[in-house]
Amino acid sequence: MFSGKLRSALIIGGQGIRARKLRTFLSMVSLFLGVLAVVAVQAGAEIAERAMLTDVELQSGKDGTLMGYIPGEKGAPGIVEAMMKGRSDAVAMISSQAIIGEPGVKPINEGGMPFEYAGRGGDYNGPMMYCDSSGVCQEQKPQEKKPDGQAIEVSMVALTGDIRTFKPFRPVSGSWLDFGTAPSLAPRIVLNEEAAKGLRMFRIPGEMTIEGASHHLTPQIIGVVQDGNSSPRIYMRLDELRTWMPSAAESNDANRFRGGGTNLEVYLQPGSDDLQKLLQAKLAGAGVDPNQVHFQTVNSKERMESELKIMRLIFLGMAFLVLLIGVAGILNVGLATVGERVEEFALRRAVGMSRMLLAGIVLAETLLTGLLTAALAIGAGAAGLQVALMLFGGRFPSLQGTVFPWEAGMAGVIAGLIAGVLGGLIPAIRAARIPIATVMRA
Repeated sequence: MFSGKLRSALIIGGQGIRARKLRTFLSMVSLFLGVLAVVAVQAGAEIAERAMLTDVELQSGKDGTLMGYIPGEKGAPGIVEAMMKGRSDAVAMISSQAIIGEPGVKPINEGGMPFEYAGRGGDYNGPMMYCDSSGVCQEQKPQEKKPDGQAIEVSMVALTGDIRTFKPFRPVSGSWLDFGTAPSLAPRIVLNEEAAKGLRMFRIPGEMTIEGASHHLTPQIIGVVQDGNSSPRIYMRLDELRTWMPSAAESNDANRFRGGGTNLEVYLQPGSDDLQKLLQAKLAGAGVDPNQVHFQTVNSKERMESELKIMRLIFLGMAFLVLLIGVAGILNVGLATVGERVEEFALRRAVGMSRMLLAGIVLAETLLTGLLTAALAIGAGAAGLQVALMLFGGRFPSLQGTVFPWEAGMAGVIAGLIAGVLGGLIPAIRAARIPIATVMRA
């Protein structure tokens, strides 16, 4: 019974829309901007959330990743290296400092600082102190002064596998490290954008010095990636580094104080609790203090959720204000239409049409108008996004691969339905209250 009335209301409502094309068009124009604003805000919020999350993932890793920090001492680098070798569900990053350029000179960006700050620091010739983990402090001998030269200092990250499983580095040029081929005698390295900037700014010889290596290396630069790090970094395969540096340099309080030594980071896929426990047990057996081994699950989205929610609510509030203007427009048109169709509605009541069905006809017209407007607004939003990506996608790498979010389409449909109900409810009630006696005016 109800489905028959609903079907009748939709059919008669559609006929009313077709009979009054101009008024329907005016209603859609007044509503279009409101629905488009809702679609744009929802799409923008989804895209902004994904872009922010992707930028955070470059540094912290994807959500759910189990990340561990391990001190590079007491044989920990060798243990981690042996356990991570050949695994696809876990990757270790073994970091230390390297010099690219002339050997034996002072790097342009001493300490591996970003190049915009290079050369701004002053010299301090006073005593330098460092304290070990037990609290014992002693004076640090000043390092030998080196002549200025054409060299840059970078953070060298040796990888046991493809880190992009956990950190989605974005390619800028060239290619990434291929872990499926045999190790090369001339190590292949990938630069981050800051390291590439240094090589563009200065005339740097193609020689690399690593503390603990048997000889100076001549690396092959194969690509540049965006890794979200503001300091110069290079990435290379650990097995290619081991050709020149058989084992990692042990860290101690003194070289950590100077910014040197070996740093270990381990990335495990979700559900790798057994591997984590085994790694912790082996490190503890080697004498590494368990309190210095830290594991945590990456949960960046949850940390950003409150900020994103506030931003989304503010812009959705503004969009709904625009939508209310469209609702007011469709309400005015609906009331005017009901006023012109008083005799028609009275005649329908006289031949037996119920008040509920009469109200449903008027409401069906506004709902169909709202849905048609929503479809147009969603199409315009999707087309606008593609145009924006073509024009500005190259400037913002985080937008690469962006597609129109389905959440924005759903928001547009809901906004169209809400506008149809709000704009048609009062005219529908007014039409249902038209007395049968009004037919005598005709």
